[in-house]
Amino acid sequence: MDGMKLTAKVKLLPTPQQADALKRTLEVVNAACNYASDQAWQTGTFRQFPLHQLAYRKIRDCFPLSAQVVVRLIAKVANAYKLHQHTKHTFKPYGAISYDSRILSWYMTKSEVSIWTVDGRMRMPFVCGPRQRELLQGQRGESDLCLIDSEFYLFVACDWEEPTTADVSDFLGVDLGIRNIAADSDGNLYSGAHLNGLRHRHRRLRTRLQKKGTRGALRLLRKRKRKERRFATWVNHNVSRSIVAKAKGTARGIALEDLQGIRQRVTARRPQRATLHSWAFHQLRSFISYKAQLAGVPVVLVDPHNTSRSCPACGYIDPRNRISQSHFSCVSCGLAGPADTIAAVNIGRRAAVNRPNCPPPPQGGAGQSPRL
Repeated sequence: MDGMKLTAKVKLLPTPQQADALKRTLEVVNAACNYASDQAWQTGTFRQFPLHQLAYRKIRDCFPLSAQVVVRLIAKVANAYKLHQHTKHTFKPYGAISYDSRILSWYMTKSEVSIWTVDGRMRMPFVCGPRQRELLQGQRGESDLCLIDSEFYLFVACDWEEPTTADVSDFLGVDLGIRNIAADSDGNLYSGAHLNGLRHRHRRLRTRLQKKGTRGALRLLRKRKRKERRFATWVNHNVSRSIVAKAKGTARGIALEDLQGIRQRVTARRPQRATLHSWAFHQLRSFISYKAQLAGVPVVLVDPHNTSRSCPACGYIDPRNRISQSHFSCVSCGLAGPADTIAAVNIGRRAAVNRPNCPPPPQGGAGQSPRL
């Protein structure tokens, strides 16, 4: 079995004095990150080792930080400049910071951690579910300390054994959409009506509260912050779990559309833009991918072109086949059905014939295979 990386989310339970120390630690470390970023920008030194030579001693002299914390914050700044070097990077006062085994220790039997702060090492309890505790047995590498809604969390990188991917000959096609979050080739629809209705309601409420602008309105906005995102994540987790369980139970792989760059390719009318840009298809695809990887189910991405316009019975492609958003009727052979299900069937069939190791087609001659 090969290994894969998973992240365990652990909640810390510090005392008020410990919480204050953790908060000041985030402030000081991120101030030091901004100092290191300023040094990197002024001198054009963006790689980690040269930046370490340039800024390490200056940071130790200016900030009350231990040696290993300085090493980790320099790595954070260098990683930020790996993304781009066009503008100077700045770091928020309470941005996440990384800990390794030298400045963070775990005591699993007591459910405690020993963590470095600007006030020295502190031991504090943590809580997590049984799944996270199981993941923590394979804790490797760094842990990120985050402050979320006045609560402290550790996001821990863990190794997990990945089962061997099954060898399959058939695929469960999955069509991703907005009206229906997902539709599979077996005819099951995962409706997005509840989620879309909630998003419309939140959008109207945000607009009304922002326009009102009173202290109470702003307080309500803060209270509802990320509520919509949490619900959408919960829905995507449940949909992806059902799809992977069905594929595994029927010894099939999963076929998905490759929707990379869909928002840039699609032109939407103004009333539809907010709905399109709140479509969390990438999150759903990533959930399906990692859950399938854990279950040993192969996932194949196929070209989405004309999947909703092609007839799975006769192969005829015509825009008129899609007579409405939800209904498909072939103008050639008369096959009719839900449009999303028809698209999912086409996606599954494309994955079944998408064999990466097949020999190239013959060049020229009467026996040349047609391009599909």
